[in-house]
Amino acid sequence: MTTNLTPTKAISYKSWTKRELSKYTGADNGPILIAVKGKVYDVSLGRGFYGTGCAYNVFAGRDASRLLATQSFDDGMTEEELDAPIDSLQDLTDEDLESLDAYVGLFTVKYQCVGDLIED
Repeated sequence: MTTNLTPTKAISYKSWTKRELSKYTGADNGPILIAVKGKVYDVSLGRGFYGTGCAYNVFAGRDASRLLATQSFDDGMTEEELDAPIDSLQDLTDEDLESLDAYVGLFTVKYQCVGDLIED
């Protein structure tokens, strides 16, 4: 596992669509962004977890809210996911929502929030 303690170029706070976010997966040592509950975080300092080939790279460049809430992994982002509306998360259980809130707390403490996830 590689780690990168050197911050990537600062990313300005802005509104992000899912398609824009999808370009930030850490490929070619670029920034890694993850959306959680409508907020977008620069997790590049966690490259050893979220970078290419790492265990949690499946969350990179996408809205990972449902995956984190349900402790799920999938095969990665699809065009269908990019074209779908932002997940409302309304069908999550109280336990799922509690888990998701814990991740929000973690991301808020460890990583810089660089914007909001918006519809196209």
